[in-house]
Amino acid sequence: MADESLLNEDWTRAVTQLGGAAQLEISARQTKAFVRRRQTPDAVSLLRLMLAYCLGERGLRSTAAWAASVGLADLSSVALFYRLRQCGDWFAVLVEGLLAAAAPKASRGRLIRIIDATTVPQAGPAARRNSELWRVHSAFDLPYERFGHFELTDQQEGETFDRIPVVKNKIRIADRAYLQPDRIAAVRDAGQTF
Repeated sequence: MADESLLNEDWTRAVTQLGGAAQLEISARQTKAFVRRRQTPDAVSLLRLMLAYCLGERGLRSTAAWAASVGLADLSSVALFYRLRQCGDWFAVLVEGLLAAAAPKASRGRLIRIIDATTVPQAGPAARRNSELWRVHSAFDLPYERFGHFELTDQQEGETFDRIPVVKNKIRIADRAYLQPDRIAAVRDAGQTF
């Protein structure tokens, strides 16, 4: 990443897209990413440090030196390391907000769940001789881009539409292996949207 890319008008636009400096300050304090102003003046500066380190090609020392050279923050590589360690939850909140803002209007305020299952061979010689499998049932939640549910069964348990817990007003997407009218009706009656 070029040094200039964190100092130009694109940076101002990025801060605005994330809700502005005041909102960044609030979210950083709520997630405990930014508690005190020691060595880092504000949450916007901390975000710049985090992105410079994560997206750049520098190590901790070089990032700390860069921050001092541009007047962003004056801290050691160890202090930068401790600051960055506290930023994980905050970064997740920022990404979550951007994904939610980019979600199509039909899904606003509603979780979209993609459900599916896959099989994995069981370990051990006896299991291999008998072709025994584990089946992993999962629900992938959009726009959070993370799994919201897992269930492990043996090969005797099939893919069923009602295996994943029903959450009212959520959108559920599945492939044709889940085309089971009775189970779909039960899930619909429980308040699920398809």
